[in-house]
Amino acid sequence: MRKKILVINGHPNAESLCASLAANYAKGAEQAGHEIKLVHLSQLSFDPILHKGYLKIQDLEPDLIQAQKDILWAEHLVFVYPIWWSSLPALLKGFLDRVLLPGFAFKYHKTDPFWDKLLSGRTGRIILTTDAPWLWNLVMNWDPAIRTMKKGVLEFCGIKPVNVTQFDSIKNRKPEDIKKYLQKVFELGQKAL
Repeated sequence: MRKKILVINGHPNAESLCASLAANYAKGAEQAGHEIKLVHLSQLSFDPILHKGYLKIQDLEPDLIQAQKDILWAEHLVFVYPIWWSSLPALLKGFLDRVLLPGFAFKYHKTDPFWDKLLSGRTGRIILTTDAPWLWNLVMNWDPAIRTMKKGVLEFCGIKPVNVTQFDSIKNRKPEDIKKYLQKVFELGQKAL
């Protein structure tokens, strides 16, 4: 079944492994007949700082207006990013702060502590890289870069299920390992997973 898939590369370097992973996922999905939009955050022009928080929402730049349109268009969202300091890169965090606004991605209730998940009906995938072994991220740090994105961002907005593919110990990997990773995401793209 053909899907509309938005792939967002959250690495600030457009020539990174994450960029290659995002491109291979998109290539696999496109070859399987899915409709694809690939966005490299490093190529967008926007202020990543939410200067007044939610007290006063600043105007969105044209690239962020388009990003919101792309999110609404998509049935499946794929986020590709590295783990830096046990978290998301600042560029990706700033993008999320600016784009997933109240009234667009969620809406708090006035009379109770709950909220409406305005992006429900979409599925997600996280593809991330880390120099640390995956067990270190899980046991020592409790996987904050995954939990934040999966639970605190995507599922909070109604996107689920959200599946995770993690490539660990990147700094020690051989070229043949990287080639396998690129093939794996190509196959995930083909299946729109």
